[in-house]
Amino acid sequence: MKVVAFGGGHGLAASLRGLRNCAPALDLDITAVVTVGDNGGSSGRLRAERDAQLPPGDLRMALAALAGDDPGHQRTVALMQHRFALVGKPDRRGPGTDGAGAGSGREGEVGSKAAVGPETETGSDSDFRPEPASGADSGTGSGLGAGSGLGAGAGDKAGWGSVDRRIASVGGKHDPLAGHAVGNLLLLGLLELLGDPVAALEHAAAMVGARGRVLPMASHAVGIEAEVRGGDPDRPDEVVTVRGQHAVAVATGHIEALRIVPSSPPACPPALAAIAEADWLIFGPGSWYTSVLPHLLVPELAEAIVASPARRLVTLNLGADNETSGLSVADHLAALHWYLPRLRVDTVLADAKWVGEPDPVHRAAQALGARLVLAPLAVADGSPKHDPESLGTALVPVLGSDR
Repeated sequence: MKVVAFGGGHGLAASLRGLRNCAPALDLDITAVVTVGDNGGSSGRLRAERDAQLPPGDLRMALAALAGDDPGHQRTVALMQHRFALVGKPDRRGPGTDGAGAGSGREGEVGSKAAVGPETETGSDSDFRPEPASGADSGTGSGLGAGSGLGAGAGDKAGWGSVDRRIASVGGKHDPLAGHAVGNLLLLGLLELLGDPVAALEHAAAMVGARGRVLPMASHAVGIEAEVRGGDPDRPDEVVTVRGQHAVAVATGHIEALRIVPSSPPACPPALAAIAEADWLIFGPGSWYTSVLPHLLVPELAEAIVASPARRLVTLNLGADNETSGLSVADHLAALHWYLPRLRVDTVLADAKWVGEPDPVHRAAQALGARLVLAPLAVADGSPKHDPESLGTALVPVLGSDR
């Protein structure tokens, strides 16, 4: 059975681990189609400093989620997830090398993001906030200023916002490696060496023994922009333009419109082929506006999704994050229809404890042509994170159901 999962960051990683858990029962052939709009942290710096063809952070996380379980492959995953610490830091291993990196999908972040929301990607490559070097750009830390279009630097590319150009420093000495994940640099090197994103990702997949494929949604990086009402705290009733994936993800206010720049990027041809041949297309969980919906904004990809004979599954988040603050669970489903009116869905999967009043969600699912399936999906500690084992258990009867 061929399954294509769409998303990015921690949300897609959770989905892929859930699929890995049910793969033996269903003989799954898994393809991950990953967003390419990240402009925060290490990925943003590589886009700015090396003009990277693709931001590598979300691609690396998907590879880690699909990696083989044997010790050799898991050691390679731990290396790829390792993030360089500042020179002079007591623990030079950096975050993500203490056992949390390879297996948890938390990507070795600095500090916990359990309070941020359900598998949000806002920190996936943006957690590391080094000390700015003298005269450096102020970066994307606030979600306004630098990323909002209210003072972006002249060197910014359309749709990026101000990528984080800061160079880490300690004791007055620059540390250009600080904050970079080894896997990001590896993928950048493969992209430059091979000149083909698909070939680069296939090579990296072989290195970690990936049980599935990882593909970008587009052949080149894109920018993400949003019109946000209340995005400027000083003008709460006005709509401002917020530029850049990271800035959109952390912006306050209500997102009224979303777009990618350029508006019609070249879709990845193997991704289009995988969609056409799939038995199931899976959307979510993850940051709705910066990881899930961007796929529907790539014209070739959207057309392939609509034309595919595959059944379609939407896995809902377990809670709200900054970008969906004030958005109900039913509104998440309505947003799919808003950005791709021809999208029809077969199943909506949600956690009964987190979904709240089920009737509005049931009606929103029906409006897409879907049935609502409720199942326990969250981790046992009560935080809004999907448990891969529980998600896999819930997916088996859904994906295995007869047409």
